[in-house]
Parts: sequence; C-alpha cells; structure tokens
Amino acid sequence: METKAVISALAALAQESRLAIFRALVQVGPAGLAAGKVSEVTGIPPSSLSFHLKELSHAGMVDSRQAGRFVIYTANFEAMNALLGFLTDNCCGGNPCTSACTPACEPSMESS
Repeated sequence: METKAVISALAALAQESRLAIFRALVQVGPAGLAAGKVSEVTGIPPSSLSFHLKELSHAGMVDSRQAGRFVIYTANFEAMNALLGFLTDNCCGGNPCTSACTPACEPSMESS
C-alpha cells in the first residue's frame, strides 16, 4: 500500500462517525448493509451519513453496490488488510514478535 493511500485511509477513519460506520460494516461482513440500516445501527442521521460514506468511499475503505432501489455498503476488506499490513510491516525488525506487539488480527472479546 502506498503512503498516500495509507494517509487517506487513516484520515477517513480518524473521525468518530466514520470509524463507527466502518466498524459496523466490518462486523456484518461481505453481505454489507443498506444505507438506512447503517444509519439505524450507528445512530447517524441520514443527512450526515451520506457525507461520511462518501469520505470512506473516496479513501477506498468502503465499497457500494446497487441492489434494487437500495445501495448496499460493504467494508473494503482488501484495503483494510493492506492498511493493517502496512502498519505492521517489519514489526520488531524481522525478529519474532513478543506478545506485546503481536498484530491483533483476531477479534477481541470486549465490545467497544
């Protein structure tokens, strides 16, 4: 992943509403959610939601597809994994990671 794309993705996620949207889309997986359901799940009004979805889309963090009269949004898992890979690339200088710095690719049991 190129540095410019990383900065764009991190900037898009560095906002409370957009982070909530992205996390909700990650939780539902590849099936995604209709925009109305995203609004319902996150509590973000539809008038604000479209702006945040546009920002996430421009950063390449979400994708959308038409399904009848609905637009279904999904997390871009390829971009998410590329971002995580970029952030953890060369972790510990190529030495085996300790438990303190092992990449957290497994979901935690706590909800936040």
